[in-house]
Amino acid sequence: MNVSEFRKRGKEMVDYMANYLEGIEGRQVYPDVEPGYLRPLIPPTAPQEPDTYEDIISDIEKIIMPGVTHWHSPYFFAYFPTASSYPAMLADMLCGAIGCIGFSWAASPACTELETVMMDWLGKMLELPEAFLAGKSGEGGGVIQGSASEATLVALLAARTKVTRQLQADSPELTQAAIMEKLVAYSSDQAHSSVERAALIGGVKLKAIPSDGNFAMRASALQETLERDKAAGLIPFFVVATLGTTTCCSFDNLLEVGPICNKGNLWLHIDAAYAGSAFICPEFRHLLNGVEFADSFNFNPHKWLLVNFDCSAMWVKKRTDLTGAFKLDPLYLKHSHESSGLITDYRHWQLPLGRRFRSLKMWFVFRIYGVKGLQAHIRKHVRLAHEFESLVLQDPRFEICAEVILGLVCFRLKGSNKLNEALLQRIGSAKKIHLVPCHLRDKFVLRFAICSRTVELAHVQLAWEHIRELASDLLRAEKE
Repeated sequence: MNVSEFRKRGKEMVDYMANYLEGIEGRQVYPDVEPGYLRPLIPPTAPQEPDTYEDIISDIEKIIMPGVTHWHSPYFFAYFPTASSYPAMLADMLCGAIGCIGFSWAASPACTELETVMMDWLGKMLELPEAFLAGKSGEGGGVIQGSASEATLVALLAARTKVTRQLQADSPELTQAAIMEKLVAYSSDQAHSSVERAALIGGVKLKAIPSDGNFAMRASALQETLERDKAAGLIPFFVVATLGTTTCCSFDNLLEVGPICNKGNLWLHIDAAYAGSAFICPEFRHLLNGVEFADSFNFNPHKWLLVNFDCSAMWVKKRTDLTGAFKLDPLYLKHSHESSGLITDYRHWQLPLGRRFRSLKMWFVFRIYGVKGLQAHIRKHVRLAHEFESLVLQDPRFEICAEVILGLVCFRLKGSNKLNEALLQRIGSAKKIHLVPCHLRDKFVLRFAICSRTVELAHVQLAWEHIRELASDLLRAEKE
């Protein structure tokens, strides 16, 4: 493909993308295919001679689209939102064209420096404490990770390195293996499974702290477990507090948990993957109170802040805590400016060496929408969630299972788990809307998350009417 054909096909692709998004409401939100559907539709080997571009494009509708779950459909209410906006898509196109691998400042100075500034912009939108901002000479700063799972793992590994070095400085005879077998990390029993996975990869024990009646981790339960573990000769070193749990969007009590972590010299990492975007709105900022106690904080603009995946924002109070864990400097990665003290080499802040120019997406989105536009997007979703909640509460057959704070509503039919499993099965079979469930204690619960950038009240009302009709059919069948 030469440059003239690229111009032509590029314009056609933008039209195809725009048509897809404009007409997404008309597509079935969840695909009607069985596992393995795709393999018989394509040849078993790559073509020896080039295929035509026209054939490739026609195969998108024939082969790819039948197996796509349309995350940006206004009838997609599963999981949490995944962000999408035209400015972010355009920035991603430019990122692909520039094609730099920004592992160091020298590898592409703009890639590094724009990321540092964008993370400061975003940190200021959230009113993060000054210690988390890079500024011109700060000790902290932000980095774009690929996902919240990656951020949790990076924080745990940094905390593990920090505590190991501290213990060995005090007791040089201690081996790393002797320390590792005693290290313990903690999180709420509502924390995302990625926390457990981080502990598994990091080779440390993880203990789940029982949450309270609001599905939040509280100081008393954490303190009790810490004291018991210390008495048993274990070494507590890392705590993950979740703001906006995946199951029901509950919030661990930072103002209680934070001081305990600081007093015990435990690294406190905050995972606000979904909810963090809402903290740019003054009316939700109080949910972040206590962030000043944290060593690291992470949320996903690629969930709810109109910046397409992948863009997971992570801040640390002391950048040396990260770089101390991951820094290796072979000669081929060194550069003449390294000793100036004015630059960041992001390869020391993450697991991979390479990284894309992801901050372009933030720059485009923040400038095109402005803070007020981003706030309006968040508020619209929260308003729609409360509209759905009010509809559920008007039907005495249903119950709300957790406080609706942001854009997620947890609800169920009053009755057995089996009844609610049957309702979800009917919703899934109809494929008009897409939902996923969760367990809250011993209850099987349906989650209704406001996800699409284009979702309106009419879509929410149609979804509720659909759920009610299926529930009526199910309850009628149960009686017969």
